[in-house]
Amino acid sequence: MIRELDTNITDSEWEIMRVVWAQDRAVSKEIVDVLQQKNEWKPATIKTFIGRLVKKGMLHTEEEGNKYIYSANISEREFIKHTLKDTFSNICDKDNGKTIEELISKSVLSFKDIEMLEKALEMKKKDAVDVVPCNCVPGKCNCSLY
Repeated sequence: MIRELDTNITDSEWEIMRVVWAQDRAVSKEIVDVLQQKNEWKPATIKTFIGRLVKKGMLHTEEEGNKYIYSANISEREFIKHTLKDTFSNICDKDNGKTIEELISKSVLSFKDIEMLEKALEMKKKDAVDVVPCNCVPGKCNCSLY
């Protein structure tokens, strides 16, 4: 049984997760080998991050002989969806469009990506409103300024 995940992870922990997601299952030596090519982290530092991710429920541990095999308790796609959901739940609904536009403008996109986005926007037009209402607690927003 998987306990509740603590998905609040640091940039360094993201690095560990990306290695595990790419490998599906990995022992600490494989994670260390990959990350030492990119960062100047010591093996003990990497193992500390792995331990934190296990405590947060992000990584599953299996013991096989004298090795621990790590796998993710959540897929990369699901984690990204969760992270985006958290981000958008913390901003004013009026800022959604502007935030999405900023994400798009800063991203490298393929023609296929752009086509997919155009289709999604075309579908969204069916439910579009003239003005997006503010969902902020009064006094915690600058919506009225724009």
